[in-house]
Amino acid sequence: MKKITIAIDGFSSTGKSTLAKQLAKELGYVYVDTGAMYRAVTLFAMQQGLISDSHFDKEQLIAALPQISLQFQFNPQLGFAEMYLNDQNVETEIRTLEVSQQVSRIAEVSEVRAKLVEQQQKMGADKGIVMDGRDIGTVVFPDAELKIFMTASPETRAQRRFDELTAKGQQVTYEDVLQNVVGRDKIDTSREDSPLVKANDAYEVDNSNLSREEQFALVLKLAMEKGS
Repeated sequence: MKKITIAIDGFSSTGKSTLAKQLAKELGYVYVDTGAMYRAVTLFAMQQGLISDSHFDKEQLIAALPQISLQFQFNPQLGFAEMYLNDQNVETEIRTLEVSQQVSRIAEVSEVRAKLVEQQQKMGADKGIVMDGRDIGTVVFPDAELKIFMTASPETRAQRRFDELTAKGQQVTYEDVLQNVVGRDKIDTSREDSPLVKANDAYEVDNSNLSREEQFALVLKLAMEKGS
């Protein structure tokens, strides 16, 4: 099989990362979680006091971008790469609801997107990569051989996210998570720079009623066809 680029886009909490990790492992490809990159920049902004519910110093964040170093380091115990921000493992910190509540605002900043898209394109220059995010098939890799667009109802996605967070011991309510999901959808689809849209040549997968196994089998079949 020839190596291809697989771009997975879609709404928050549709299981993009889970599917991408499964595909990368099965195909022996590199997996890149672009959402983790935006979350790490968000965490940096929060740590520096640049963003909160009532405040966002966009210009200061743009000025600070050269200070931000992002790396993925593979963890053999976990079987996937973890996010490092300025040489610190932040994989746990970036997955909180507090970061989720700010990340779409950070992702709206064109200068942030330009910095991260450039890094993402370098990572995928040699193909053999699975990358998930919001604009992979439309902006990062518009020529990707396989593009998937994932969706599910807001209520289904909020329940999944709620279950995930509470399983990690975080104190959240379903209503807060649902509000976050709906709010992120609005920002992601309406921002001026690289809004979340389905690429014309993407396969849409609504997994509201699909199991992980059914979804994986469906997309793996498409990947094998594209790489044959």
